[in-house]
Amino acid sequence: MNDFTKDFAQALFNPDKINDLLRKELQQAVNNLLEAELTAFLGYDPYARNGWNTGNSRNGAYFRKVDTQFGPIEVQVPRDRNGQFHQHTLPDYKQHSDILESMIIKLYSKGVTTREIADLIEKMYGSHYSPAQVSNISKQMIPKVEAYHKRKLSDKFFCVYLDATYLPLRRETFERETVYIAIGIKPNGHKEVIDYCIAPSENIEVWTDMLQNMRFRGLMEIESDLLVFYNYPKQIRASIYSTNMIESFNNVIKRKAKPKAEFPTEQSLNTFIGIQAMSYNDRYFNRIHKGFGQVQDTLESYFD
Repeated sequence: MNDFTKDFAQALFNPDKINDLLRKELQQAVNNLLEAELTAFLGYDPYARNGWNTGNSRNGAYFRKVDTQFGPIEVQVPRDRNGQFHQHTLPDYKQHSDILESMIIKLYSKGVTTREIADLIEKMYGSHYSPAQVSNISKQMIPKVEAYHKRKLSDKFFCVYLDATYLPLRRETFERETVYIAIGIKPNGHKEVIDYCIAPSENIEVWTDMLQNMRFRGLMEIESDLLVFYNYPKQIRASIYSTNMIESFNNVIKRKAKPKAEFPTEQSLNTFIGIQAMSYNDRYFNRIHKGFGQVQDTLESYFD
């Protein structure tokens, strides 16, 4: 019996105490979600070494009171030093169920399990959603993921990183499925998860098919020499010679997938990764990778 169960048993015959207990649990859950949202935005955990010298960091929090059916809760909304972070955990409470469905999709993308989402929604809004309903709502993302895989690609990427990671998937037995990922940087410095695919194991045939599909969808020109970065302007060498960028994305996927233990179907895994890829692309849509802004005209000339 954990502490929450003990406290709940003690408060069982006192409605006021039950409400107070649930209010405190809800307050903690929302604050945890907000902190997790900032961690996903920054791309590193608090005090992590890989967050040093990234150009942005945590910058305290501001407090906000939120009314719930169990009484007001005090929320600590975290801030980043550059002022670019905008939380999406707390919607406008005056809007109705479409906002709840949007919130469910966001929570699902953060790795929160369907049962945990159902419990949290009911505690916050008094709206009952079963885990099956939450799962069905998350399936609204399937057409968007399919469109992502079919979208026309930019014809030029200055560099492309390829890597595979492994996530648990239940087929006939429990397996760790291979997720093939391609991330690129365009000559203008914009980063993008170009595509990904899922297969039972890593092999050259899958990589070949994936690259041919990317070419079919419009990507025509990449520098092919692994050491060619030595010929590039010094302003960008330090930011492109390592695989930190794609490894960081892989780590985000694995961290968010960890609470799920395993994915029941390949479609659920595909939807989950698709949400992460589209979120990454939205986040970096107008951000220029380190050093690229200084030499953009020079980089464009490599494709003349």
